[in-house]
Amino acid sequence: MAFGTPRVGLPFEKYPVAMKKTVPTAKVSTARKKSAPATPVVPSGGRVQMVDVARMAGVSAATVSRALSGHASIPEPTRLRIADMARDLGYKVNHSAANLRKGQTNAIGVVVTIGDEQPISDPFILSLIGHIADVLNAQGKNLLLTRVRTNHRAELESFVNSGQVSGLLVIGQSTHHATLNALEAAGVPMVAWGALLPETKYSVVGGDNLGGGYLATCHLLDGGAKRILFLGDSKFPEGKQRYLGYVKALKQAGIKPDKTLHRYCPLSAKEIEFAINSALDEGVEFDAVFATSDVGAMSALATLASKNIRVPKQVKLVGYDNISLSAFVHPTLTTIDQPIGLAALAMVDLLNEKIAGGASRSILLPATLIERKSSR
Repeated sequence: MAFGTPRVGLPFEKYPVAMKKTVPTAKVSTARKKSAPATPVVPSGGRVQMVDVARMAGVSAATVSRALSGHASIPEPTRLRIADMARDLGYKVNHSAANLRKGQTNAIGVVVTIGDEQPISDPFILSLIGHIADVLNAQGKNLLLTRVRTNHRAELESFVNSGQVSGLLVIGQSTHHATLNALEAAGVPMVAWGALLPETKYSVVGGDNLGGGYLATCHLLDGGAKRILFLGDSKFPEGKQRYLGYVKALKQAGIKPDKTLHRYCPLSAKEIEFAINSALDEGVEFDAVFATSDVGAMSALATLASKNIRVPKQVKLVGYDNISLSAFVHPTLTTIDQPIGLAALAMVDLLNEKIAGGASRSILLPATLIERKSSR
């Protein structure tokens, strides 16, 4: 009875799948110009930034950064030309940010930018932070943790400019994608955990969210499900990609996606309960649930039990993340595994590369289905 209702990569020795982005560097004329000063270009907000100097000079922001710091890799004529242009434009070096880029502190900043509805105590977030701390500790480095609220760009920029850390590990892109691109352009060493998005210029380590959503949905369809309730926040990058994987699997099976089965919701217990109860009250039929986090799936399990709907006999259930608790709930939870330990190691490795002056590149980690009793 029904109730009312997977990127092309390059080899990377430590990681199963990897992607590399090439960052083209413009050709630079080494002749120092004697012409009149360039006309300043007033950027958004009125303050000249490194990226503005780079655009006028026809070089990358990293080249400007090295030139202004006197780096030996930049020929003297080029350094002088860039210094002249920076002075003419009125650009002033932010010494705190410069210290950050030079890696002159022994601390790494970990910035959590997940949505306001998701607490920093979320088991997946805590586990990732813990693994990052272990990797940094093994390298003799310290961790400085902060949280930036959604749509509070100034908080992130303030932390960057504090000069307290030599690099940033950002957990979750939330709505800060443009800000992260701007920080990359300014030469800030940074790696984000999240989804690889169009026009991404900064380094990203993330799971195969599209593939994970596809795997979860295919598994439920293979088990006989026809109407799968999707519970997730597709407003944010990772949730959106998991939703696209869900849609891909449905279409491949010849099933037209039903908007009444897509329940946009933050994955808190209260929101999940409301989403399921709303579907039931509206008479929307479903025989399976795909929740885009294990915490959300466990909340769904509790809500279904309160309605005397048995999992998996009447409704099959799949979560996402494979947090440790997923193997201990009753019934045990089928989920999509994200290799958290591997993710932490990859993020720190890429950040070390960035601090050393390396180019941006991104790593895609595989998604794996862990089948347990909730879907059998």
